[in-house]
Amino acid sequence: MTRLRTGILILGCMLPVCAGAEKRPNVLFIAIDDLRPVLGCYGDEIAITPNIDRLARRGTVFERAYCQQAVCGPSRLSLMTGRRPDTTRVWDLNTHFRKALPDAVTLPQHFKAQGYHCRSIGKIYHGGGAPSKDAPSWSEDPLHDIAREAHQRYATARNLKGRGLKRGASEAADVPDGTYIDGIVCEAALKALRSLKKRDKPFFLAVGFRKPHLPFCAPRKYWDLYDRAKIPAPVSDAHPAGAPEVAVRSWKELEGYTDIPKGGQLAPGKVAELRHGYYACVSYIDALVGRLLEEVKGIGLKGETVVCLWGDHGFHLGEQGLWAKANNYELSTRVPLIISVPGQKKPGGKTEALVELVDLYPTLAEVCGLMVPKGLEGTSLRPLLDDPGRAWKKAAFSQYPRAYTGNRHRTHGDIMGYTIRTSAHRYVEWRDWKSGRVEARELYDHESDPGEMRNVAAEENYAGVLDRHQAILKAGWKKSLP
Repeated sequence: MTRLRTGILILGCMLPVCAGAEKRPNVLFIAIDDLRPVLGCYGDEIAITPNIDRLARRGTVFERAYCQQAVCGPSRLSLMTGRRPDTTRVWDLNTHFRKALPDAVTLPQHFKAQGYHCRSIGKIYHGGGAPSKDAPSWSEDPLHDIAREAHQRYATARNLKGRGLKRGASEAADVPDGTYIDGIVCEAALKALRSLKKRDKPFFLAVGFRKPHLPFCAPRKYWDLYDRAKIPAPVSDAHPAGAPEVAVRSWKELEGYTDIPKGGQLAPGKVAELRHGYYACVSYIDALVGRLLEEVKGIGLKGETVVCLWGDHGFHLGEQGLWAKANNYELSTRVPLIISVPGQKKPGGKTEALVELVDLYPTLAEVCGLMVPKGLEGTSLRPLLDDPGRAWKKAAFSQYPRAYTGNRHRTHGDIMGYTIRTSAHRYVEWRDWKSGRVEARELYDHESDPGEMRNVAAEENYAGVLDRHQAILKAGWKKSLP
């Protein structure tokens, strides 16, 4: 370890630009809403994502990255504060993290304090109301952090004549990329990059894209990339055998759209349309990401810029009889995560280490040569950039609350589902919030059941596996660190 002339402690800096301490790298921080790992670089044979795949070839792909709660507000606040939901006290979409942590220093706030110019364009915190705002995080006012106008979400005459935020669940419109909010965000980010290039200080630019979040609206050219008949149907549309009701209850996100039955029962044709729309939106965002990366290269900053691309949680597209997120299963908790650092030892590497979004705060601080603040609840992933195959965490921890009745919870809910993902299993305990009593358990064997379709928690031949996972969960995340 070395000390800069400013007195800031550097922890194992791996970047050549850090050595002289004269210029720290920039950070391009790309958030993508509701993106599960349907990307070519993750082995998806349907997805057309050449730009993100190109980023993966010069960075590190984290094959098993997990969010801390599979819904946007709590997940993003956990990442941005480096603390888990039970510490931020944010488990819903309406609570601001500074209610529980008024003095917390967020990820961009930390960079700002170390001389970075920090900007936010698009959805970085939650997408509406007070939780979308945090003035201390940024050097100037965010742009497009709230986008609640119909013309930013829809483009066809039919949908523009509707009412409310939820109209059609998808649309393919013959419009340019800049018609929808994500195209608008991209244009603003490109302009910001050119402006930031002229400054005499490093920058932290956070760019938040809203697709593939519902509604699945994208310019028609991205729909036309796919043959709907070749997009496979869900492997199963039934709930997992033996799963408790609280685990598979719908959050009623999809059901709010005008072309979706209130009971959520979808015809095969509608399922195919929605899955097609999701892939179209992914390719739309991939094109916008490509424009950002080309701009960084074009203005001569590729070798001076850390790029971090992440999804805030996963998404169900009919698998396990579920749509959207808001549960503890693999498809909702697993996220794409790609980090590209100039000078990293093994560009293009992939790691199967269990990692968490809460790890990003210490990771970005360390690779940029900043002190890692005390009190963070994640672990820097920098060693995995050097050695993707090294031993790492014992488990990744996530959680999701429920009310005892109804589809939506408030604050911590009545019952909290705590889950761990280990190398070969997923274990869940549903605990009554007041008493701590375990009301239900789930255990899924990913070696024989990667789709998590059979809860084996009560099966006698899994008793030893169950005991081991109970112990890991009870010991907590600190005991699972590498």
